[in-house]
Amino acid sequence: MHWAHKDLLDVSDLSTGDVERIFEAADSFLEINRRPVKKVPTLKGRSVVLFFAEPSTRTKTSFDMAAKRLSADSFSLSKSMSSLTKGESLKDTVLTLQAMNPDAIVMRHGVSGAAQFIAERLNCSVINAGDGWHAHPTQALLDAVTLRRAWSGDFGGKTLLILGDIAHSRVARSNVNLLTRLGVNVRLCAPRTLLPPKVETWPVEVYSDLNKAVKDVDAVMCLRLQLERQQDGLLPSLREYSREYGLGKRHLLNAHGGAVVLHPGPINRGVEIASELADMGESLILDQVESGVATRMALLFLFLTRKDQGGERV
Repeated sequence: MHWAHKDLLDVSDLSTGDVERIFEAADSFLEINRRPVKKVPTLKGRSVVLFFAEPSTRTKTSFDMAAKRLSADSFSLSKSMSSLTKGESLKDTVLTLQAMNPDAIVMRHGVSGAAQFIAERLNCSVINAGDGWHAHPTQALLDAVTLRRAWSGDFGGKTLLILGDIAHSRVARSNVNLLTRLGVNVRLCAPRTLLPPKVETWPVEVYSDLNKAVKDVDAVMCLRLQLERQQDGLLPSLREYSREYGLGKRHLLNAHGGAVVLHPGPINRGVEIASELADMGESLILDQVESGVATRMALLFLFLTRKDQGGERV
């Protein structure tokens, strides 16, 4: 079965069958990543541009490692190193990159819709590595790969709590979209100032009391608190936020036995999650990082070989 998609802008682009195919490919690449020799020739001769207009450690390094382990050539470009700082438009910057004939551009940008803007103008594949508050599809996919492993492949009937700054989180939006479609019951918990408008229309349960929200859940995903939100007046103080919404060991006592903890990083230890909890056996934070490389290998493989498989541009 060919891969029909040219671009990955959000998880809503993917059917359930597409997601299952990504899971299967990620499983295969996860096994390769655990071998003594981790490099395969699958994408030899292909090239990937990593264009990150926002700072990133995990996502950028993960994509870079994924490309190199598939033997693709990867090239990194940041906003500060590009002609954007000289006043060049985003359109002209990416058209210049395309003229060098890469097979894919992986882009992170602070403006929602930036990935779609360039995807509509480029012939090569565009993979959204996070745009504004809109979407972070590869994070949602790697989170699902991580939970699938923890739950032995069974999402049905499981309950996940997403805790923290929901309003400004592209990770929360993409995870709600994907995990609810896979059958996970998703809860959100945050101060009312950090909940998005019209959250009541989302397919989730919404809480402002962490003690109630965590009851009988199978997993908790903490979100990074952007510290500038305190300056924006959305938080009374970090100490009060940590006291009311910082996840600690005591909260997991009300969750289901074997409940696990996730965090997309970077972590503010002692603010959104207790430091000891981040390092405990229930923490899947480093498993997420491992799944991230395998998931991005799967995505690069599927998108960069779509023409070899007879795929159509959509």
